[in-house]
Amino acid sequence: MRKQYAAALAMLAGVGLGGAAMQGLHAQAKPPVYVVTEIAVRNIPGYVNEYAPRAQASIRRAGGKILAASLHVTQLEGPAPTRVVIQVWDSPEQIAAWRQGDDYDEIRKIGGRYAIFHSFAVEGLPQ
Repeated sequence: MRKQYAAALAMLAGVGLGGAAMQGLHAQAKPPVYVVTEIAVRNIPGYVNEYAPRAQASIRRAGGKILAASLHVTQLEGPAPTRVVIQVWDSPEQIAAWRQGDDYDEIRKIGGRYAIFHSFAVEGLPQ
């Protein structure tokens, strides 16, 4: 009889631990945050050669990932910008840390010589 109680108690403890672990994992699965940047490029060679490689390296170092970047934007509604970049980040805090980082201001000054930027962040949907 003791073996049955011990087995039942062990099963209940296992179920409880498993449930707690799943709850913890579910709570950690936050949706990603996307940064969308519309860019009016005034000087394509300067933008592509001097600014873009530095900006992309800075994003990668900070933990962001570039999902799309193109000088070929197809107009669907309204005027299309000359360039669009879409990045994905783990959190708004990660984006803020990148933008407050050591190299961001310097790189944006370079970018400002070649383009006008309009950026915004949007939280993704839970997957």
